[in-house]
Amino acid sequence: MLPWIAAIAGGGIGCVLYGVLVERSWFRLHRLRLAILPAGARPLAILHLSDLHLIRGDERKARFLAGLPRADVTVVTGDFLGEPEAVERTVEAVRPTRGRLASWFVLGSNDYYAPRPLNYLEYFRRHRRPRTALPGRPAELVDGLCADGWEDLSNRRRLLELDGLPVELLGLDDAHIGRHDLRVAVREAPERLGLAVMHSPDAAPEAAALGYDLILAGHTHGGQVRLPLVGPLVTNSSVPRRIASGLIRLGPALLHTSPGLGTSKFAPFRFLCRPEATLLELVPRPVEERGAAIPARRSSLD
Repeated sequence: MLPWIAAIAGGGIGCVLYGVLVERSWFRLHRLRLAILPAGARPLAILHLSDLHLIRGDERKARFLAGLPRADVTVVTGDFLGEPEAVERTVEAVRPTRGRLASWFVLGSNDYYAPRPLNYLEYFRRHRRPRTALPGRPAELVDGLCADGWEDLSNRRRLLELDGLPVELLGLDDAHIGRHDLRVAVREAPERLGLAVMHSPDAAPEAAALGYDLILAGHTHGGQVRLPLVGPLVTNSSVPRRIASGLIRLGPALLHTSPGLGTSKFAPFRFLCRPEATLLELVPRPVEERGAAIPARRSSLD
């Protein structure tokens, strides 16, 4: 019996060490090709980043960001910060990722509030007890990003063109902490490509029902810890666990929920859920189809 106990304990320790020392920083770039643009439109490359959770001294993550291919548009769906003290370093780290045409972001709860240690078992509670949160530095983060060429989309909607492509753009603040305002989400020009950006996918069903074609979200970390045959243990979200990461069809819309690049500094661990950035390559859809999602090969930048 003792050898079996020792083997199980050793395996568990090995998994923890792997999650902390290897997978947590084993960044990769995932490419997806989405045939959702109208016929004749120019292809559009969108770099989707989320949940960076940058802290001071996070050099490996910063190097990964600096090595990413430049996209037409870059979207960050919140949780830039792993600690309030990292505002200046974060603005510097995401600078190389800015898009050729546009650079957009919304904030997440970790940008508004300083992270605090949490009993991991609390994540399994259906209704977590509210905790007193310490304020972060969201205003300084927004000011720094905007001064560097980024645009804050929080609870905003507007019409624009990207290389001649008419777009109706929606940005929602973090639904997980009740900061989103769906009053701004009603579509004005449904003939345009509808693009919705949000931190938590909790508001994605409403965006899909309002007619947005592509919804970008984060927050879930893809579960951060996944088990074979089980999938993510928790996602900290109201959406079903099985659709809390990656690309899915949500009614007429496509929802891409990024597994993100970081972790809380109080839970520096990933297992079977590598941190990733995603390059979404939007191309014209076939004339006979209303829309399609075509996965492309995975690639990694280590």
